[in-house]
Amino acid sequence: MSQRALGRLFNPTPAADGVWIALKGAASGVTFSCYLAGAVGDVYTLQEAKDNAGTGAQNLAIISEYHTCTGNGSDAWTRRTQAAGATVTTAAAATQNAAVIEVEGTSLSDTYKYVKLTSTGAGTVAAVQRDLGVMRAAASLPATGA
Repeated sequence: MSQRALGRLFNPTPAADGVWIALKGAASGVTFSCYLAGAVGDVYTLQEAKDNAGTGAQNLAIISEYHTCTGNGSDAWTRRTQAAGATVTTAAAATQNAAVIEVEGTSLSDTYKYVKLTSTGAGTVAAVQRDLGVMRAAASLPATGA
């Protein structure tokens, strides 16, 4: 039986709005997948912290690129750019219902190991730790916020 992707390539947290996700040591990066239906737009803010309690929490102003689409599979992702910042604002347009924001572990400040993305509206946020440092069976994966 071949090894599945869960535990080898990624470790997801489906309900990650405002949840601290471990990066350094656990994974090379995290991909945040955001969604808010209804073409109303949303604002997502990226922060970093030293631990999963939020010690030293501060905005992480590194987002210069993200992607958007309707989120229902009917269109391709559109690359969007901005001056590096800690927030992404999606427009009130169906083509921006979904957004993907990627964060590399090397982007964190020294001694910082956790990131979180928070919606200021009613948007959902899922986090996927990717490029895992250690491959494990799904049942042996550590909690993403540990």
